[in-house]
Amino acid sequence: MSEVRILVDADACPVKDEVYKVAWRGAVPVTVVSNAPIRVPDHVLIERVLVSDAFDAADDWIAERADARTVVVTGDILLANRCLKQGATVIGHNGKPFTSASIGGAIATRAIMADLRAGAGITGGPAPFAKADRSRFLQALDEALVRLAKS
Repeated sequence: MSEVRILVDADACPVKDEVYKVAWRGAVPVTVVSNAPIRVPDHVLIERVLVSDAFDAADDWIAERADARTVVVTGDILLANRCLKQGATVIGHNGKPFTSASIGGAIATRAIMADLRAGAGITGGPAPFAKADRSRFLQALDEALVRLAKS
């Protein structure tokens, strides 16, 4: 059986430092995937993968490697859906898990908001990232890794 690992959709990820802390504590390897160079700690558990700047290149790389022993960290709903289909555990930057039960609603809401922004000039995005989001993320990642380690 493969070891538990974390894949991070890193280009717009506000919780990379939290991922590293949890990974080091649990000795879990992390792969940080991005379209642009990103600084990562020089550590045996941390791997940086720089993909091309082609549309969805990072998403494709992550989705192709996600499986039941993987925790994927992303704010991208469509990538979350692809990874769930591969059996991965998926956690949003705010600590809220994407699940097979919640992903359909998330995709529908994403589509509605895109239509509203396009048609009505609405430019607002998600709520600002808060300290509570960071705390919730840490707890969710830790719980996911414990659950996968036991399985």
